[in-house]
Amino acid sequence: METVAQKLPLREKIGYGFGDLASCLFWSTIMSQLLFFYTDIFGLTGRAAGIMFFVSRILDALFDVVIGMTADRTKSRWGKFRPYLLWGAIPLAVSAVLAFTTPEFGEAGKLIYAYITFILFMFLYSAINIPYTALLGVISGDPVERTSASSFKFMGAYLGGFIVSATVLPMASYFGQESAAKGWQMTMGIYGIAAVIFFMITFLATRERIQPIAKEKTSVRNDLKDLSKNKPWILLFIVTILFILFVCIRMSVTTHYFKYYVGEQGSPLLTQITNFLLQYIINPVYGLFGKESIVLLDETHKFGFEVLTSIFNTLGQGISLVGVLLVPWFAGLAGRKSAVISLFVVALICTGAFYFLQPDNLMLIFGLQLVGSITGGPISALLWVLYADTADYSEWKTGRRATGLVFSASIMSNKIGWAIGSMIAAFILDQTGFVANVVQNIDVQNGLKSMMSIIPAAVGTVALIILAFFYKLDEPLMKTVKAELDLKRKESNG
Repeated sequence: METVAQKLPLREKIGYGFGDLASCLFWSTIMSQLLFFYTDIFGLTGRAAGIMFFVSRILDALFDVVIGMTADRTKSRWGKFRPYLLWGAIPLAVSAVLAFTTPEFGEAGKLIYAYITFILFMFLYSAINIPYTALLGVISGDPVERTSASSFKFMGAYLGGFIVSATVLPMASYFGQESAAKGWQMTMGIYGIAAVIFFMITFLATRERIQPIAKEKTSVRNDLKDLSKNKPWILLFIVTILFILFVCIRMSVTTHYFKYYVGEQGSPLLTQITNFLLQYIINPVYGLFGKESIVLLDETHKFGFEVLTSIFNTLGQGISLVGVLLVPWFAGLAGRKSAVISLFVVALICTGAFYFLQPDNLMLIFGLQLVGSITGGPISALLWVLYADTADYSEWKTGRRATGLVFSASIMSNKIGWAIGSMIAAFILDQTGFVANVVQNIDVQNGLKSMMSIIPAAVGTVALIILAFFYKLDEPLMKTVKAELDLKRKESNG
């Protein structure tokens, strides 16, 4: 294993990105559809689903730290972190299908089944995703190369999100013509097969290069002590929880927002785009296979919530992918910290503006989604690069490196954010009188509008303040840290 930063080949960056493509086939489905699945398909109340989300994700968040410390101490011919991709892919795929299976049980039996299968699903997700994420800290010691690798990671993430946004509802509908529950089960089975293949690509494409400077074995106590004294990491931990709340509250209710607030809507522009695709792309392809052409839409056509939600989410994921492609440019132009702050300001403005939109403002809804996504998309990628900086900072201060713990504890902040965010969304639905599959009262509609706008914007503003005024790891300091660590590694292995 090499100890000094290396220039990463393009094939390795692409291979690394496949890991998040695999992960986000599951994670994007959880983020955007799980609450809808449990309330409208599985049959849980919003309150029951919210409590389950909170309990299961808090347990999972604690499990994250265990996985991180275990991975740090793993020794194999494949390294510390890569083996988990090999060992965990198939069990994770099976657990995903089980979690999205609706059993023929009573109310209590269903709730118990949901707890067991979802907790199992999230534990197995952590067992593969935490070591995968920690790879970012050991495939290179060069912050520039890690920023580039992180951009490929999130290109994979947003591509996975794009695929889910475009296909999950149509596929569930297609396979669920006789049974909606079967449609979701089949859809997750297809995602699971694809994810196994993508994880194997990442396993084969990547290498672990960075070794700790310290030769002696470090104790769990010392690792936790180092983390507790790492102030930049603690601040990022808080910022990440708040950022995930900002994202999660909106994504948890997006399908509800379009189904119960926006409703069926006509759009001449959307109709024209659909007819263009049908006339010049889809129908010619159908003709090659001898299938009947799809009839073009008339000007009065109204689009249902499945189509509008899919378009909204697909636009967001697709344009976020474009934003991630620009991450190295953003970071090089303003520095990693300044780039996050600038992008976050625009994303917050776009989110807050949703409060003033009416159901028939369809083009404004899509337009704000585009601008908010191209600025919000790169934030996640840049935050993970900042976490790698905190791992370097801790090693610089203490002489000990615990990459897996740093990233697993950081992922724990994601899980805590999602636990709280999902619970908040579910509880607001419950408290405003939400009942699945009926016309909603005005309180529910106002609640949905607020959860798409002012509530996440307020939370995000707090995160922005912490990052702007209290987080101190800027570009000049990290250049010093890198130079001194490189020198120590050369001396340690000289």
